[in-house]
Amino acid sequence: MVQLRDVATFKHLPGIKTGDLGPKIGYQVKDNGWAAFDKVRIPRTDMLMGFCSLSKEGEFSIDGDLRVLYTSMMIIRNYITNMCGHQGFLSIQLGLRYAICRR
Repeated sequence: MVQLRDVATFKHLPGIKTGDLGPKIGYQVKDNGWAAFDKVRIPRTDMLMGFCSLSKEGEFSIDGDLRVLYTSMMIIRNYITNMCGHQGFLSIQLGLRYAICRR
């Protein structure tokens, strides 16, 4: 966990930049953004190390199976493709209803 803004002024802390990526087409339930860090030190106690770890010497290692991490990413991608199909169905339904009622 990293503090991004000053509590009093709500301005970015030194070395931190953030931004918004904007809406995704057909997938508005996720709000994606970006963060850039330039010479920002994060204490090891503040790091969420569920699937990886960082030693005191600075060595990074992945704990567990990489397939588990990949699976969570694939579940999200599968959801996106399913929602695209659903949105396509709704647009076809709307077009057909308009075509039937049109004179």
